[in-house]
Amino acid sequence: MVAFNDFLLLLDGYLSGSWWFPAFLIGTGIYFTAYLGFPQFRFFAHGWRIVTGKYAKEDTKGETTPFEALTTAMSGAVGTGNIGGVALAIWIGGPAAIFWMWITAIFGMTTKFVEVTMAHKYRTTLSDGSISGGPMYYIEKSFNKRWAGVLFAGLMMICAIGSGNMPQINNIASVLDSTFSIPKLATGLILGVMLWLIIAGGIKRIAKIASKLVPIMAVIYFGGALVVVVENYQNIIPSLNSIFSQVFSGSAAAGGFLGASFAMSLKLGVARGLYSNEAGQGSSPIAHASAKAEHSVEQGMVSILEPFIDTIVVCSVTALVILSSGAWTQKYENTFERSSMSIFEGSYSEENSNDVEELGKYILDARKFTNNTTSVKEYSGELAIVNGMLPTNDITVFHNNSIAEDVMFYKSGQPFEGLLEIRDGSIKDSSIKVEGKSLIHSAALTSKAFASGVLGMWGEYIVAIGLLLFAFSTAIAWSYYGDRSTAYIFGEAAVPWYRMIYVLSFIAAAVIDTTIIWNIAYVVVALVTIPNLIALFVLRKEMKEQVTNYVMEK
Repeated sequence: MVAFNDFLLLLDGYLSGSWWFPAFLIGTGIYFTAYLGFPQFRFFAHGWRIVTGKYAKEDTKGETTPFEALTTAMSGAVGTGNIGGVALAIWIGGPAAIFWMWITAIFGMTTKFVEVTMAHKYRTTLSDGSISGGPMYYIEKSFNKRWAGVLFAGLMMICAIGSGNMPQINNIASVLDSTFSIPKLATGLILGVMLWLIIAGGIKRIAKIASKLVPIMAVIYFGGALVVVVENYQNIIPSLNSIFSQVFSGSAAAGGFLGASFAMSLKLGVARGLYSNEAGQGSSPIAHASAKAEHSVEQGMVSILEPFIDTIVVCSVTALVILSSGAWTQKYENTFERSSMSIFEGSYSEENSNDVEELGKYILDARKFTNNTTSVKEYSGELAIVNGMLPTNDITVFHNNSIAEDVMFYKSGQPFEGLLEIRDGSIKDSSIKVEGKSLIHSAALTSKAFASGVLGMWGEYIVAIGLLLFAFSTAIAWSYYGDRSTAYIFGEAAVPWYRMIYVLSFIAAAVIDTTIIWNIAYVVVALVTIPNLIALFVLRKEMKEQVTNYVMEK
C-alpha cells in the first residue's frame, strides 16, 4: 500500500500537483469570465429566478426541473469535500489554502456556466427514452472524433468510482466508527444496499431524493457550525487574517502544525476548490443535461449558483469552524495510518526552530514538491519495544505531518513486546497497530472542531449525521454520472453492470486507508478535467453565440 501511495503522489505531482494544472484550471475560468463579460455576476440573480420556477413551462423537454437538476448536481458536489476535504486542505496547506479555494470558486462559476450550457445543448434521447448529456457529447462535437468522447466517458466512469464514490463511504465509515462505534464494514454493507435501491431508479428517483436531502443536510450542518463560530467569535478576525496574510508566503508553523509553503497552499486550495464545486471537471453537467429548460443558457445560469453555494458558503463555514476552534493545530488520540507514518533517526522537537524547518522540508519532499532538500533520515533497523513503548528518545515517530506523542505499539490487541523491524521509516510487520497523539485531518478534524466547545459530543454527532447525508447523496449523484458515461460507450444494456461495480467499490472503500483514497481522487479528478477544458476552449465561439442570442431574445 505504501508503494502504491507513493506512486499516486508521484503521478499527482505531474498533474494537479504541478504548476500548469492550477494555471490551466483557473486560467480557463479567467478567460471565459473576460470573454463572456463576467457572467457569474451578470446572470447570478437571473439564475436564482430560474431555479425558483419563475420561467417554468410544463411542456419543456426534460426529465427533471431546474431545481431538481441543481440539487442533484449539488448533492454530487456538496459532500466529503466540504466536510473532510476542507480540513485536509488546511492540514496540508494551512489557512492560506482557503483563499485559493475561493479564487477557484469565483472563476469556476463561469467555467460551470460554460460546460453546463454546452452539455444541455448537445444532450440526446436514448432508445429507452431517457435523456443523456454531458461533456462526452460536446467533446465528440469539438474534436469531430468519437474516440475523444469515449476517452472522456471512460475517465468519468473511473472518476465516479475514485472520486464520487470511494472517498464518501470511507469518510462516512470512519466517522460513524469513531463516533458511534459502528464497524466500518457494517456501514459499507448497509449503505451499499440502500445505494443500489436508489440508483436503480435512474435520474428521476435520484433527483427526487436529492431535492429533499440537500435542504435537510444544510439546516443540520449550518446550525451546528453557527454555534461553534459564535462561541469562538473572538477568533473570527484572527482566523480570517491567517487566511489572507500568508497567501503568497505560505502558512507559518502553529502548534503541532509545521507550516506550509506557498506551493502547498496554492495546490491544496485549487484542488479543494475543484473537488468541492467540480467546475471544469465535467461531472455536474451530466445532471444538468436532464433539466427542463427552454434554452440551454438558462440551465447554465442555474449552474452558476453551485460553486457559490458549495464552496463560497459551505466550505467557508467549515474552514471558519476549524480555524476559529484551533483544532487544526491540536494533537488528538488516534490510530496511525501507515501511509501517513514514518519513523526517523534522532529526536525532534516542535520547540526547536531548526527541527521545525527540517521537518517542513521533509513534508515538501514526501509530497513531491521538492526533492532531497531535508536532513531528516528515515530509520532502518530493529527497535526494541518494551510493553508497547519505545524505550529510547533517539527515535521520532512522525504521523500526519506532526511529531507523534504517547506512541503505543500493539499486536493482536495487546501491547507489543520484542524487536520491531523498520525499513526506510516503515514498520515491516503489517499486523502491528500504532496509536498515539498526532494531528488529524479530513472528516475527523472537522468532527473535533465541532466538538471543541459547548456542543461537546453533540458536535461530533452533527458532523457524523451531516457527513452521512452529504457524502451519501454525493455517491448517489455520481452513480448517475458513471452510468450516463457507460451508456455513451457501451449502450444502455451495460448500465446495470456498471451500477453493480459501483456499489461493490462503495462497500470495499469503507475499510480502505483514507490517505490512499484521497490521493486516488486527486489523480482521477485531474485526468478527467484536462480534456473537458480543452473542448470548452474549442467551442468558445459557439458558447458566445449562445449567450448573445439568449440575451437578445430575453
